[in-house]
Formats: sequence, structure tokens, C-alpha cells
Amino acid sequence: MKATKGFAVIILAAGEGRRMASNRPKALHEVGGKALLHHVIDTAQRLRPKQVVVVVGQGGEQVRAATGQAVTWVRQDQQLGTGHAVVQALPLLSDDSLALILCADVPLIGETTLTAALAAAASGALALVTVEVEDAAALGRIKRDAQRRIERIVEFKDATAAERAIKEINAGILAAPAKVLRRLLASVQPDNAQGEYYLTDVVELAVAEGIAVQGVCAEDAAEVLGVNDRAQLAVLERAFQWRQAQRLMACGATLADPARLDVRGEVGVGRDCFIDVNVVLKGQVRLGERVHLGPGAVIEDADLGDDVRVEAYTLIEGARIGARCRLGPFARLRPGTELAEEVKVGNFVETKNARLGRGVKASHLAYLGDVSVGAASNIGAGTVTCNYDGVDKHRTEIGEDVFVGTNATLVAPLVIESGAFIAAGSTITAQVPQDQLAVGRGRQRNITGWKRPSTRKGKA
Repeated sequence: MKATKGFAVIILAAGEGRRMASNRPKALHEVGGKALLHHVIDTAQRLRPKQVVVVVGQGGEQVRAATGQAVTWVRQDQQLGTGHAVVQALPLLSDDSLALILCADVPLIGETTLTAALAAAASGALALVTVEVEDAAALGRIKRDAQRRIERIVEFKDATAAERAIKEINAGILAAPAKVLRRLLASVQPDNAQGEYYLTDVVELAVAEGIAVQGVCAEDAAEVLGVNDRAQLAVLERAFQWRQAQRLMACGATLADPARLDVRGEVGVGRDCFIDVNVVLKGQVRLGERVHLGPGAVIEDADLGDDVRVEAYTLIEGARIGARCRLGPFARLRPGTELAEEVKVGNFVETKNARLGRGVKASHLAYLGDVSVGAASNIGAGTVTCNYDGVDKHRTEIGEDVFVGTNATLVAPLVIESGAFIAAGSTITAQVPQDQLAVGRGRQRNITGWKRPSTRKGKA
């Protein structure tokens, strides 16, 4: 075959997804926290195609608005089948290129399988991705002849009882020279129960022309799982999460229960990490070595150093955590939090835009927002940094080895110098010099002769 000038990817994303019972286009429903379509686009772009063309239909503007990747958009105004959808995109491809057809609702397809399909197409064949499954349900069956050569694809609604018993199914993914695909699709007719132009009909037409049809077996049946309803979406989610769990365990992490983990982003783990049940990892997450994540922890866009221990139901978002920190249970670390080594942030403590130095302890019930705390300082229970005046945010600067007593209210902007001591129950509004004690509370008065309300006015 004449050498090709690369290949283009055509992604079919025009399906309405009526069985999803949703106002959202099917292509935008998520697996692992990412839209189905975006999974497919990312995989396609890793193959380095000349271009990626996405065919959209009803709800196409919503799909385009939600997709930030650099792709070419084509609209299928009438929903006349998969063959018709591909025809809308083919004018963008040169005759000497290859076409790789993917489906937006088959998000787990792997690069190895697609590379094999492209290699077959480069030899002039029509490459078809297939897989054998125990329950083929309503999927298209692969019909082979006595020599095991592919003859055609039979759609479930058009299949006989014998054909429905076939276990090898069509994944909906194929690759072929663009010139060949263009010619074959021109001959496809809507002679079927749906009255649509089936892309799968090109297989039988290719066989009739003597064009080789090469089956490419997917490495894993999960690769070709598709989505037509929410039950199938849930099955796909579990398949995706099982892959993530296996990857983390291969990197040296122990999972208390691989079936109770949710990864919704890119996660890197060091050796000997432990991840308890119902942990959610979102966005860009890096765990150092020997990190312990307790049950129900949620970690998003965060970097955790070695030997960090995160107790149950702690939320960490947009934070950088130094080695050997102890967090939670029930703590919340919000964006802009930076902890040095050996910091303790205990139960019901919330931080935001907070920089805590080495060895700082905030063990209970505190809010630390827009604050810097020096090394070895102690923040007592009930401490609040009052950082917002109703218009602007202000910072609190706390030096090293400062002791802040229970129920202190620190009104920003404020500077508390190193070695200072804040008495419990104080409201501090002015700078506290180094090594001084600050007491900012009303003087106690003990009133003699006071009676409880129930005994006043002569009542017994």
C-alpha cells in the first residue's frame, strides 16, 4: 500500500443517550470524575494523530462548551446512524491518511489496542476491534466464515437466534485508509430495522470487494465497555476504579479494600502507603512514602510528604503537607495551606491560606485563615483568626514559640511576635511584642446577693 500521511481520529459523540434520562449529553457523563468524551480525546491525543475530529449532534454546543481540548468539531444535524456520522467528518481527511473511528461512550479503550488497529489499517486492511464476552447482550455480533475470517457484523436487532448466540462482539471501533472508508460508506444503505446508515455495514462491503478485514482483539474486555444507561455507567465506573486500584497497589500502596476507593484524577504514590476504605483522591495528588490515609479522607490537588498521617474524614484541598504531619480526624485544610514538617492539625480545625511552621500544633476546634504561624507555636482550642472585615481579607502574622490560649480571637491585621503568650479568652486587636503576655478580656466581677431568675421577686 502507498505510504500514508499520518492518521486522523474521528470520535462519534452525537448520540442523544435517551436511556440516560438526563438533560446532560451522554458524552459528558463522567467516569472517574472525567467526562466520557474527555477520556477518549485524551487517549486519542496520546497516539499523536494529525487531528481529532469530534462529531456532535443534539446538545453539541453544551459538549463543545465543556471541552477544553484542541479538537475539530463537526455537527450531525440528523441522527441517521453511525455511518452517516462518519460521513460528516470524512471531508476533513485526505485520501492518503488513515481514519481511526472511536466512540465517545467507550472511554476505557487502550492505546495498545488502537496502535494494533492502526498498524493493520496501514497495511491496507479494514481493522475491527472485537472482544469475546460471556454475555453479549444487545451488542453487534461478529459473523465469521468456516475459515474464521470475518464476514460481517450483525446488529442485535437484525440477528437470528443463532447469530445472537455468538459471543464475539463488535467494539464499535475500527481503522481503515480514509480513501477506502469513503468509498465503502458511499455504498451503505439504511436497509435495517432502524432505518439507519450503519458504520458496521462497511465490513460486509469490504469483504465483497476483497479488502482484508482484520480483527484486533482488545487486551481487556473492560476496554470496550460502553454506556447506554446509568446502570452501565456504574459498571464502567467500577471497572475504571479497579484499574486505578491495581495501579496504586503495583506502586507499593496497600488498599484496605480496593473496591472502596475512588480515584478522580492523577495520583502518584510512594512505597508502603496505606489507603483505608472510602478514600477519594481528586485532581493532582502526590503521596510520599509511608503515607497513611484514614477512612473517608478526601484529598484533592494536594502534595503530602513522607510519613504523613491523615485521620478519618479529613478533607485536604489545594495544600502542601510536609513530612510527618498529623491531620484530623475531621480536619479541613483548604487551598493555600502549607504545612512544614511535624505539624499537627487536629479535629475540627480549619485552615485556609495558612502557612504553619515546623512543629506547630493546632489540636482542636480552631479556624486559621490568612495566617502565618512560626515554628513550635501552639494554637489553643477555639482560636479564630478574624481575617475578613466585610470587604477585604487581612493577614495575621504569628512568630515562633507563641502560645495562643483557648478561645482567643485574633483580629487581623495583626502581628504577634515570637515568644508571646495570649491569655485564654482574649480578643487581640493590637500588636503583641516579643515575649510579652497579652490579656484582652473583660475584668471578672463576682456579684453578691444575686439570685437565680426563678427565685427573684419574692418567689420561693
